[in-house]
This record gives sequence, C-alpha cells and structure tokens, in this order.
Amino acid sequence: MSGPILTTPRLTLSPVTAADLGDLLALWSDETFTRHIMGRGLSEEEVWFRLLRDLGHWAALGHGNWSVRLTEGGAYVGSVGVFDYRRALDPPFVHPELGWGVAPAFQGQGYAGEALTAALDWADAHLSAEATVCMISPDNHPSVRLAQGVGYAPYTEADYRGSAVRLFRRPRGGVGGG
Repeated sequence: MSGPILTTPRLTLSPVTAADLGDLLALWSDETFTRHIMGRGLSEEEVWFRLLRDLGHWAALGHGNWSVRLTEGGAYVGSVGVFDYRRALDPPFVHPELGWGVAPAFQGQGYAGEALTAALDWADAHLSAEATVCMISPDNHPSVRLAQGVGYAPYTEADYRGSAVRLFRRPRGGVGGG
C-alpha cells in the first residue's frame, strides 16, 4: 500500500519507497544527525532494515514515514512519520507515535515544523486516535521546543534502551483538542 503525498508551501512529503535508500543511508549514517536518537551512525544493513520497517508500516497500518523533500529541486530534507514501533517503554505508548528528523544541512530553517504540522494535520484527519505521542532525548532542545510548539506536553520520563527520554502527548487537534 502506498500512502498519501502531502504538500506544504516549501515541501513535498511522500511515503518512503525503496528508491529513498541512498538518501536514508546518508542521513542515518551521519553521527551529527543521530547523536540525540541513538548516539551513533547506522550501518547500511541497519538503514536497510529501517527502510523495510517503513515500507511495512504503510502496508500493514496505512500510515508510516514520509520522505521530506524540497518541492523546488527535490533535495532530501529528512523524514516525518506516524508509526507504531511497539517500543519497550514503561509506561507503554497507547497512541500513535510521531517522529521527525531533518538533515543537519537543513536544520534551523523551519522545515521540521512545516513537515511535522503537515503530518499532524493528516493524523488528526485520518486516524481515530484521541492523541499522538512522541519520545525525545532531554538533551535535544530544538526537538523539545518544536514538540511543545505544535501542542505536545511532557507527561513522564522513561528509560529507552539504556537512555533517558522524555515522553510527550498531544491531544487530537492540538492544544486544548479532544
């Protein structure tokens, strides 16, 4: 199953495809990008498995990760998605998870917020969940600010695979929503 293509004033969000492997490998092997996510760059094998996971999300659940590209020129900016990774967390996620990441060359230009807003608008319109959640490293201050700016509020701290994380929740429709 393929998912919807979303557009914003500057970006085109397309469901991840196998053709995105080169861009994903460049992004996920970059330790500057991964430092707050897993603290190390990923191997080609690990990126391939991530890609297969992303493809499977769309096929099994009808939602997943989008590749984010500049509409003008098509440069790969990063990804944003709605997923269910069945994370081993306490407390567990009971709502769909949102995640995002922008390549270092494109950070600080508002692309993450633009893509995240498009994904949240889609989730609010197409999923029956009363809320969405996200998980952010406490040291990732830009992502914490972005999450709070689109209506996420922290609700607890947890340990995920040996690292401290903050868990955030956003009601459907944003701040003050359902």
